[in-house]
Amino acid sequence: VRLQACGGGLVQAGGSLRLSCTPSGRAVSSYFVAWFRQAPGKEREFVASISRSAIDTYYADSVKGRFTISRDNGKNTVYLQMNSLKPEDTAVYYCAASGEAGFRPQDFIRYDYWGQGTQVTVSS
Repeated sequence: VRLQACGGGLVQAGGSLRLSCTPSGRAVSSYFVAWFRQAPGKEREFVASISRSAIDTYYADSVKGRFTISRDNGKNTVYLQMNSLKPEDTAVYYCAASGEAGFRPQDFIRYDYWGQGTQVTVSS
């Protein structure tokens, strides 16, 4: 399974972007999906996750209230809507998918598939 992540770009502080994650060859409904990010010189950081049914979502404290993760299984896509962006949100954003359930979403080793990453840059 290959995950295609897109939607990154350059935006001013306070602006918005929407990232998309689409798996090739498999239905996104089969997977628990999360977004992580990694800024230069920093460790990979969990951002948000969504269950297969979309009933359960979970966010890092740093993005809660500003970011929204959602999924449209009919379009085979998971989205990350990012509002009120801050310079500290600048990073490469990765989507990840797991065939498992019942684990801590922040545990990146539990994810089977990763996208190639999309750059998000927020200018002050």
